[in-house]
Amino acid sequence: MIRENLPGAHVSGGVSNISFSFRGMEAIREAMHSVFLFYAIKAGMDMGIVNAGALPLYEDIDKPLLQLLEDLLFNRDPEATEKLLVAAQEMKKGGKKSDQKPDEWRGTSVEERLKFALVKGIDQFVVSDTEEARQNTQKYPRPLNVIERPLMDGMAVVGELFGAGKMFLPQVIKSARVMKKAVAHLLPFMEIERQANIEKMGLSEDESPYQGTVVIATVKGDVHDIGKNIVAVVLGCNNFKVVDLGVMTPCENIIKAAIEEKADFIGLSGLITPSLDEMVHVAKEMNRVGLNIPLLIGGATTSKTHTAVKISPRYPHPVVHCLDASKSVVVCSSLSDETVRDAFLQDLNEDYED
Repeated sequence: MIRENLPGAHVSGGVSNISFSFRGMEAIREAMHSVFLFYAIKAGMDMGIVNAGALPLYEDIDKPLLQLLEDLLFNRDPEATEKLLVAAQEMKKGGKKSDQKPDEWRGTSVEERLKFALVKGIDQFVVSDTEEARQNTQKYPRPLNVIERPLMDGMAVVGELFGAGKMFLPQVIKSARVMKKAVAHLLPFMEIERQANIEKMGLSEDESPYQGTVVIATVKGDVHDIGKNIVAVVLGCNNFKVVDLGVMTPCENIIKAAIEEKADFIGLSGLITPSLDEMVHVAKEMNRVGLNIPLLIGGATTSKTHTAVKISPRYPHPVVHCLDASKSVVVCSSLSDETVRDAFLQDLNEDYED
């Protein structure tokens, strides 16, 4: 109703107020907050005041409890309140518990452990699990393969849950910190590999034959850098020179760096919704100053549709949405190779038209 009557207004609210009568029953309260946010965000809520660190994933809420909470919040069952009170008492007495033990996931494969840790935001074992995967050189010949496969698989699940509204930004940030810790463990091994490749080719550091130079940045107004950092690592390991401008980067700094570095690509990253408008602004400015290099777009809130409809029309040169770090390598390599560039751009234009 607020959105309909006041279309320009933002909506915030104290989420914990809806569960106050269940104080002392934290499992019920936290699940109720998560369910409420799942639907309220879809209805137009901009900000909820809640203990974000205690929010369970919507996907993980016990299905019978989820049904009770949704019946209560949507007033679908006249006995919903009574049924939830009964369930709360059972939980308080310890009557209904999960069949899975808290540490049962530690007995699964290293791939499943890494995925679980990323989705749940658990960093306690991520270094040892990452090292276990790295040492399996038969399955992961290069340290980079650990990032590209099990770690990116886990982050893909995080992205899907976030995109579906079943995971919230604070939880995504926890997952990003776990990913950052895993990548930090692998970086020294990837640098050793890079140096060995340079020596094998008989070239000095300055003579290393980069495929191209990429200026990459998280746009102004956004402090999140995990996606950008992963892209930078993966591009660097695939023989691209990466100029990383960090986070909260003003448009003018991005354009200045691209000109000074004679960049072949610009990559923009962002995790929050306002970043989308800033990306449009950067594209317009790139056009205004006469740049003609490809623009890569990535981040949790970005999409192929937004890139095609809002960003691409502002810049008359290639604008490519990159779903993940591996895609950025494919895009940069394809646009750097004259033999496949035209076909790649034709496919891109047809994809955007669809």
